[in-house]
Amino acid sequence: MAEKTKLFTLLGDYPNTTALKTGKVTSDLIDFAFADVKVSNTAFKPLVREAKFDLAELAIVTFLQAKVYGKPYVLIPATVLGRGQHHTIAYNPEHGPLTASELTGKRVGVRAYTQTTGAWVRGFLADDYGVDTAKVIWITFEDPHLAEYKDPAFVTRAPEGKTLVQMLLDGELDAAIVGDKLPDPRLKPLIPDSEVVVKKWAETHGGVPVNHMMVIRSTLSKSRPDLVKEIYRVLRESRRTVPPAADNGLLDPWRFGVEANRASLERVIDYSVRQKLIPKTFSVDELFDHCTGSLA
Repeated sequence: MAEKTKLFTLLGDYPNTTALKTGKVTSDLIDFAFADVKVSNTAFKPLVREAKFDLAELAIVTFLQAKVYGKPYVLIPATVLGRGQHHTIAYNPEHGPLTASELTGKRVGVRAYTQTTGAWVRGFLADDYGVDTAKVIWITFEDPHLAEYKDPAFVTRAPEGKTLVQMLLDGELDAAIVGDKLPDPRLKPLIPDSEVVVKKWAETHGGVPVNHMMVIRSTLSKSRPDLVKEIYRVLRESRRTVPPAADNGLLDPWRFGVEANRASLERVIDYSVRQKLIPKTFSVDELFDHCTGSLA
């Protein structure tokens, strides 16, 4: 048997990746050397600043920025983290009532302005709730992953020592993008009935929003298309171990293939341009090369 190719890989522990990471799904071509990283987004900086990994999951907005700045990676049409995002923005009702349509001019916290969840939420707020997101005062707590990117003028760094949740609890923020779960029982989702909203939005906008997709070194994609096809195969096989096994429906958070993800990618590209996250529009097909774009 030919020696396997070792790939230094960044991949989180998700239901859809468990079979691959635990060895239930195997490859005769690739030895996946998984990085010992508990939360993948903590390794996105070394990925885009140092090209540290051969293969990695990457937040889609960070990938779009990496493409702008010529980083040596190409997108693989395999979503490893997708989810509805409407439930991720919260407020503290102890400081009075608040609705999503009232956020223009308010102070809203987010981990980093470039965070992909933040980009999705700002898009919803603008399109569906009439918020002028450039007139929101965005308070951030971390630097962008890309060293080259500079936040817009309406973005402000929180004072040293302050935390997002405590500022929200204390009323120093009107709302904040807090992530998948509410970090404190005193907080409430800003958008009510978010489960219903998420389902309807996905059904009318081409699917559940893409969050993290896979990327591979551009040189590897060009020189070893056999490896790219094998990566796609094992990721998809691993995903299919999680019910429902039939993938690529609009409510599937782990869609595979360019066409299954096209509408979601078009929308996040549009959001990224409008929010000054990237300076120009890409077509979806520009995100892939000949090899990765042909995977289906």
